[in-house]
Amino acid sequence: MTLAQFKAVPRKVMRLSDDQMVRMGDLGTGSSLPLVIEPSSGPVDLIAWAEAHREDLKSRLSQQGGILFRGFQIGSVEDFERFVVASCGGSLEYKERSSPRSQVSGRIYTSTDYPPEMPIFLHNEQSYSLTFMLRILFFCLTEAESGGATPIADVRKVYQRIDPVIRRRFAEEGYLYVRNFGDGFGLSWQEAFKTENPADVEAYCRSNEIELEWKDGGRLRTRQLRRAVGRHPQSGEPVWFNHLTFFHVTTLAPQVRDSLRSAFAEEDLPNNTYHADGSPIAPEVMEHLRQAYQAETLSFPWKKGDILMLDNMLTAHGRESFTGARKVVVGMAEPCLWADIENVIEG
Repeated sequence: MTLAQFKAVPRKVMRLSDDQMVRMGDLGTGSSLPLVIEPSSGPVDLIAWAEAHREDLKSRLSQQGGILFRGFQIGSVEDFERFVVASCGGSLEYKERSSPRSQVSGRIYTSTDYPPEMPIFLHNEQSYSLTFMLRILFFCLTEAESGGATPIADVRKVYQRIDPVIRRRFAEEGYLYVRNFGDGFGLSWQEAFKTENPADVEAYCRSNEIELEWKDGGRLRTRQLRRAVGRHPQSGEPVWFNHLTFFHVTTLAPQVRDSLRSAFAEEDLPNNTYHADGSPIAPEVMEHLRQAYQAETLSFPWKKGDILMLDNMLTAHGRESFTGARKVVVGMAEPCLWADIENVIEG
């Protein structure tokens, strides 16, 4: 849907909340994702309202997958951080980093410090970590001049779109994520693990099921076998929850992919994914997975003051390229352990 088409679609209002302070609806795109919550009339203290309705928000989020708060008087990073506390109990520290972020205030970070001309493919935040966040929240401080949306996709539906034969292999075996640090591209291991001490990195890797190999010149290679699917802890629904598409070299923009392949041997690529046994994933399989995400992708333009709350296990997110001084910050909440997530056994 183009921006012009989006603006032409009247928004459908579904109902008023029980206390009549807010109304809940959708964006009029034909999808119930995200649920839109906005003031019904007059100003509403969103922070106080969210604290009073925390359990209801949690329940709605585990059904809808995403909630957009629009039209409230949230104007600063500090207000946003208070909202994260009120609605989710507080923000988490960003650990085992895979993308560049700047700390803005407390545990609130820039969304991603990639160049604006580079789109970011859909992914579920830190699905490669044994401890990930169940909720991720975005706050728009400044709209882009053009582009800059945060596209989202329901990974319950992505799961259903994937060929059962392909899905079954990854469900049974998982996938292998290989990462190289210190080769002049991407984050250094010092940035990723937030330490200057190799012993700290080794301790972290031992406790997080990550194989580690020190290369010449203090460079580092890690390998981690991770699951690709699971059942949502509240709804029990199967979800496609992994980074195997996002981190695969063929998902990068062609000019970036070709540049990396010319500069690095296969085993030295900054990020790449494989079958669990280390064998390559066929190009047609990777294309099939990308198409499954793309078929479920929807986006909408940011408005200043918007807050988008996502269930990180139900909804993947990305970023469109943009022009202008876009500023979107992020908070992450509610830690969840892969060990507590039931696997999906397919017949």
